[in-house]
Amino acid sequence: MSTATRTDTRSPERQVADSHDLIRVQGARENNLKDVSIEIPKRRLTVFTGVSGSGKSSLVFGTIAAESQRMINETYSAFVQGFMPSLSRPEVDVLDGLTTAIIVDQERMGANPRSTVGTATDANAMLRILFSRLGQPHIGSPNAYSFNVPSVKASGAITVERGTGKTKTEKATFHRLGGMCPRCEGMGSVNDFDLSALYDETKSLSEGAIKVPGYSMDGWYGRIFSGSGYFDMDKPIGKYGKKELHDLLYREPTKIKVEGINLTYEGIIPKIQKSMLAKDVESMQPHIRAFVERAVTFTTCPECDGTRLSKEARSSKINGKSIADVCAMQISDLADWIRKVDEPSVAPLLGRLQHLLDSFTEIGLGYLSLDRPAGTLSGGEAQRTKMIRHLGSSLTDVTYVFDEPTIGLHPHDIQRMNDLLLRLRDKGNTVLVVEHKPETIAIADHVVDLGPGAGTGGGTICFEGTVEGLRASDTITGRHLDDRASLKKSVRKPAGALEVRGASTHNLRDVDVDIPLGVLCVLTGVAGSGKSSLIHGSVAGRDGVVVVDQGAIRGSRRSNPATYTGLLDPIRKAFAKANGVKPALFSANSEGACPACNGAGVIYTDLGVMATVESVCEECEGKRFQAAVLEYTLGGRNIAEVLAMSVTEAEEFFGAGEARTPAAHAILDRLADVGLGYLSLGQPLTTLSGGERQRLKLATHMAEKGGVYILDEPTTGLHLADVEQLLGLLDRLVDAGKSVIVIEHHQAVMAHADWIIDLGPGAGHDGGRIVFEGTPADLVAARSTLTGEHLAAYVGA
Repeated sequence: MSTATRTDTRSPERQVADSHDLIRVQGARENNLKDVSIEIPKRRLTVFTGVSGSGKSSLVFGTIAAESQRMINETYSAFVQGFMPSLSRPEVDVLDGLTTAIIVDQERMGANPRSTVGTATDANAMLRILFSRLGQPHIGSPNAYSFNVPSVKASGAITVERGTGKTKTEKATFHRLGGMCPRCEGMGSVNDFDLSALYDETKSLSEGAIKVPGYSMDGWYGRIFSGSGYFDMDKPIGKYGKKELHDLLYREPTKIKVEGINLTYEGIIPKIQKSMLAKDVESMQPHIRAFVERAVTFTTCPECDGTRLSKEARSSKINGKSIADVCAMQISDLADWIRKVDEPSVAPLLGRLQHLLDSFTEIGLGYLSLDRPAGTLSGGEAQRTKMIRHLGSSLTDVTYVFDEPTIGLHPHDIQRMNDLLLRLRDKGNTVLVVEHKPETIAIADHVVDLGPGAGTGGGTICFEGTVEGLRASDTITGRHLDDRASLKKSVRKPAGALEVRGASTHNLRDVDVDIPLGVLCVLTGVAGSGKSSLIHGSVAGRDGVVVVDQGAIRGSRRSNPATYTGLLDPIRKAFAKANGVKPALFSANSEGACPACNGAGVIYTDLGVMATVESVCEECEGKRFQAAVLEYTLGGRNIAEVLAMSVTEAEEFFGAGEARTPAAHAILDRLADVGLGYLSLGQPLTTLSGGERQRLKLATHMAEKGGVYILDEPTTGLHLADVEQLLGLLDRLVDAGKSVIVIEHHQAVMAHADWIIDLGPGAGHDGGRIVFEGTPADLVAARSTLTGEHLAAYVGA
């Protein structure tokens, strides 16, 4: 076989295929985009900037990434597409030059209480195989080490065929060993119910003795209880006999017939376990969560000691450690332990596991452990956990789409994230990043700035070009790019202190600290140093403490700022009072709904494997209400016109004149306070940006009665210009006599603080200690910690 040698050293002629080096977007109109046309270079790092709500996510996620995913889905057969979500084509005229898009967003990882960091990243799957091959004593297949697989035993008759037409019945037993702890069913904790929180024993069922949310005696539950025949509905529960109480609380599902309808009766406790406790506490609705926290106490399972695993799984060991021991180790330590396991028969498995664990450390998550519940990860941690599977990928010419990858990162960790983004680009990939942090904007090859404002005031391209060009441009981002907050001349004096003694949640090491009250106190430290553990483990839950966490607002197309903040209630009552009718008429989710679209404003046509078509309802023209309801007015406006108003307009409308409604005006004031004056009251929550949702939640929590407000990274999703407004809001809260504690990485918030508590010095078991407490000026002067060094550099000290 001969090989041809090439003597011509000139590069070959440019091929037609080489001309496709741009992603072209023409006429994008998704959400608030106004006919946007843009060309984005491929195999470059492009950062999208702009104020919160300017249309960055609508362009990057809602248009480019969404169309790429839709086109990939269309390559599958109609049968396979039937199992996939049907995606509609984005509102855009031309999309050219797309490549496969991989989306790494901020969505919290599944709130399933059975999901852990190990199960979410395949690390557990590899460890189970490793233990099933090398563990001593050998107990069985990888399933024997899984806390989600129960042990199963069965015995009975089986029919064995013997020759033509001959069969023989034999007795057989079957046993499959699973790794699930039988006591807690793989949950790691057992629950106990406070019966006094479930019912009032002085009342009878018909008097409404049951305190569980949703158990109203006026609805189906009342009919099931009375129709079951198990109870005397008028007898106080305190006088029930043993059998009656057992039927009320613990009875297994039983078929009953009520008024000719077949129904199932089930005791209250198994019903709560299935409907409420099967969900992660974080994902529950606020009133359900409050009930669960009041009525149910969770304690570590005494049998498995919280490891979720059976006795057999815990008995099998490699080098003296069981699978429960290695999952509880800090990941950086586990990587070192795996390096010492030398067994050629499983070398490929060890190599892959080693790479996965090293990726955790490289991305700054080496302080986690594999048994950490996935629902407890912050938005930034969840996003980086999802990034791990892409770090060692051999794919090139892929479009990676990131949504604020620096969320939850200390300035010290941002450089590491920047290096990862550049590595992905250098492998020949297109990297699109939506970002607000100047440190990440600085590494961009190409910058696209959207704006100039938010909502209807945004949706246009204000600038595209290099970082230097952005800095020189007269856009909001360009003007604020080099903003540096200065240290305050004078700080407020504390009015008292909130004492924390012996805090030892997660990695905290018996921390004693006095958190000053009546001032703006900022908690800092690298990711994983113990900030959230200190607050959620020792401060949250005390009387008068209001916590605003990072959890995303959940809401359907029917939810909007008016329903979420409770603003619609006083508005409905004002309309009802002015017109002498029922308030329910002014709800598009109740009696006032348009009958054609059931109050959704749009009609969905399901086309099977094709995308569901959404068309504006012809009867109500998208207004969501019946025509008769729209004839009732308040101050000359009907309910649909009021919901179409912006917060600023509505504030004026409900502030004076015939429509004056103080309760509504107070809520609108808070929305304007957090910088959401441009938002329309009826805009679906599903169309709000991350920063808008964060501030909407902040406005809602500000209404809660409490003296201490705890904010967990409130700058998430906020533009540099919005951060100034947030600082003004925090100052107003403190000046009104509140104490504000902020967990934050943003240097502008640190510089604005009255008092800083810095945790560290590192993450995981290298952290968990207080390394500094004092004023920002003292922190900058001392420069004794990583935070001090970065803050000093930021303020130019």
